[in-house]
Amino acid sequence: MHSQRLSLQTAPKAYAVFAAVEQYLRTCGLESSLMKLVKMRASQINGCAFCLDMHSREAREAGETEQRLYLLSAWRDSPLYTDRERAALAWTECLTRVSTDGAPDDIYAALQAQFVPEEIANLTALIGQINTWNRLCVGLRVEHPVATRAAA
Repeated sequence: MHSQRLSLQTAPKAYAVFAAVEQYLRTCGLESSLMKLVKMRASQINGCAFCLDMHSREAREAGETEQRLYLLSAWRDSPLYTDRERAALAWTECLTRVSTDGAPDDIYAALQAQFVPEEIANLTALIGQINTWNRLCVGLRVEHPVATRAAA
């Protein structure tokens, strides 16, 4: 365990830009549940504890099931995800690993079967945004809150 290097608020103007993109994404028309899965999956790949903690709590508060969150890293092998979610998760994985996976035509074709062009653009922006947050939080070692257990 390492200590936090800097606060995200160290550069408030930069933080404000990222917050504005978040505000746009919240109102872009993509389903909130889908966006939470995308954020969780990218954060799993990037190993961002802060984002995993935050987005798993948000997803549960919004009604996401524990089972779907637990099985998210194995979404290909589980019947719990819709075709639309599968297309988004595949796109999330390849763009999160863009240096090794690129953006293959077959994954994009599956995406086109589930999303209209504006949704694809917004989904792509969402994936870019969560990857930016992951890099900021991992690089600065932003610490997640620690929940205390209730006395038994």
